[in-house]
Amino acid sequence: MHGSAPRMRPSSPVAMDSHALGTLNYIRSSIEAAGAFAVPGTAGIAMGIVGLAAAALASLPALSDHWIWIWLGAAVLASGVGIVLIARHRAGHGLPLYRGPARRFVLCLCPALLAGVVLTGALARVGETRLLPGMWLLLYGSAVLSATLLTAPAMMRLVGIMGALFVLWGSAAFELPARWHNLILAGGFGVLHLAFGLLIGRIDAKTRIQP
Repeated sequence: MHGSAPRMRPSSPVAMDSHALGTLNYIRSSIEAAGAFAVPGTAGIAMGIVGLAAAALASLPALSDHWIWIWLGAAVLASGVGIVLIARHRAGHGLPLYRGPARRFVLCLCPALLAGVVLTGALARVGETRLLPGMWLLLYGSAVLSATLLTAPAMMRLVGIMGALFVLWGSAAFELPARWHNLILAGGFGVLHLAFGLLIGRIDAKTRIQP
């Protein structure tokens, strides 16, 4: 009699399923990273320094009456510095400045920021400048929150928390005396930017996220 042929055991479906699941997770994370916008911590740090410098300048007795123009100038300067640092960060990774996630990120920021520009002119025209600090902080925080979901996954939570704190600080600013407007703006555009820029920079250095 001929011996029966040995029966072949089927390969383990568990191992195959685990391999397929790992591959799908890798593909998904790659797609998420490709569609996300990495905000460099250096941009936040630089913007925070500009904010603190503006607060120091506006606190001088000879310039305190011109605090609105000082802070508007600081906003333009901080935006320009932030754009330059973001452009350098993306160029270092071989990515264009205004395509894909970068373009969507900017478009999410724009509505609230443009609303801030319009309301600044309207409030200044009717003499309600005491409302400007709260309005600036509130709308800036709203803009950041709108763009949070487009940021890189590793820093998304930090960016969202920063935006929420801007909203809360801006809401509280409406209840504070007008003489505190300079400290209110320093706490938001100076301290919050600087603190979260440092935190985001640490995450970026650890994970080396590709934007």
